[in-house]
Amino acid sequence: MARIALIEPEQASFEVKEIYEKTLRGKPGNAQKALAQRPEMLKNFLGFYASVGRSLDRKLYELIYIRVSMINSCRYCLQHHLASSKRVGITPEDWAALKTGDYSRFTEKEQAALAYAEKLTRDPHSVSDADFTVLKKHFTDPEIVDLHLLTGLANLTNRFTDPLGLEVEFPEEKI
Repeated sequence: MARIALIEPEQASFEVKEIYEKTLRGKPGNAQKALAQRPEMLKNFLGFYASVGRSLDRKLYELIYIRVSMINSCRYCLQHHLASSKRVGITPEDWAALKTGDYSRFTEKEQAALAYAEKLTRDPHSVSDADFTVLKKHFTDPEIVDLHLLTGLANLTNRFTDPLGLEVEFPEEKI
């Protein structure tokens, strides 16, 4: 159960209702309902969220979000990204590999990104020039910036959703 009040559409201010209807197509999730406590943050966050990681392949985007959410044991984000990962061809076998940290089934580029996102999540101060040598074999500088922002965004949402007690809005996947 949520630890703060969620702003339901019928309780929302005009500004929030407009965001719910136009940006979220009338289907705000519990994360957006929590962010609606701060309408300006909701508006700004949705734009930021939509822009992060867009230079990366959508499959890679989902792989990173799932792995970071697994590392942080964030049920809410994990479930949302498991659901969206199906649309880009990620399978339950891929999920199981991510859960164990076995990246061998993925491409070299995906392996490099996943290993880096894991390091950035677990111990950002251990990132070295050698890590960038590996990344630069597969990614441009703008893509590396996106990889960083995506990893940071996943860590942010992982620390926002589950600690607030947000419930997943649909049946959960098992891994």
